[in-house]
Amino acid sequence: MHLYMKQKVFSWKDKFSIMNSYGEDKYYVEGKLISLGKKLRIYDTAGNELAFVNQKLISLMPKFSVEMNGEEVAVIKKKFTLFKPKYFIEGPGWEVQGDFLAHDYTITEKGRIIVAIHKKWMAWGDTFELDIEDESREVLAMAVVLAIDAVMDSQQNSAVSVGD
Repeated sequence: MHLYMKQKVFSWKDKFSIMNSYGEDKYYVEGKLISLGKKLRIYDTAGNELAFVNQKLISLMPKFSVEMNGEEVAVIKKKFTLFKPKYFIEGPGWEVQGDFLAHDYTITEKGRIIVAIHKKWMAWGDTFELDIEDESREVLAMAVVLAIDAVMDSQQNSAVSVGD
């Protein structure tokens, strides 16, 4: 199943539409305008909350939790490395590998691909293509991708503000 996550360029808070291969809205993602740490909620088209991605603030390195049905199902941690970003996903036992700076990576479980992520470069706003093998893991896969993207985005923003 191919999904397309498109971040709105001119928005006061994080807002994403997630569409299927036919360009139809399948999910929505919204963040809080004012909050301590990043907080993103994934909704279906009927407005039902499916997942909550929450940044944990008391942590040396970026750390996010994913809750579904009020229960924590995954924790995404960025590990300290000198050259290449490395992420661990506790809970489902998934591994992340690839080129994060180019937004071209995969999430696997025991060598089997759960989701392949590819950023479309010639698009207005950030647009990601997610190729998810198992539709039953779609929401959790999206939540993990959102957490990794939030870490990458915050690091790019802090690098820009340091250079200004």
